[in-house]
Amino acid sequence: MAIDALSRVFGALADPTRRDLLARLAETDATVTALAEPYDVTIQAISKHLKVLEAAGLVSRPGVDRRSPIHLEADVLTLMTKWIERYQRRAEERYRRLDDLLRTMPDPPTKKNGG
Repeated sequence: MAIDALSRVFGALADPTRRDLLARLAETDATVTALAEPYDVTIQAISKHLKVLEAAGLVSRPGVDRRSPIHLEADVLTLMTKWIERYQRRAEERYRRLDDLLRTMPDPPTKKNGG
């Protein structure tokens, strides 16, 4: 069974290290070595994370060695944003309809104190 692009993207972003790598790549392209510096893991571990991000289409690298800069592919983020916005609009519309319904309902009678 083939996994769709959106599933690969959300799967890749399920890991906090990969989300952090993306956040750093949003600032500037970086090499694997530079990306690995703040973590207490091996360069190979960071490379594995980057391969997951690359398979999801979130990053690309022009070369094959770790001196090649990794580049964030922002177009894939647009795919996620559109998906999220679609469901956000649906939820907001549902809440608007509920608000409209609640406005048409009479206020409940108030109870008198001490009675």
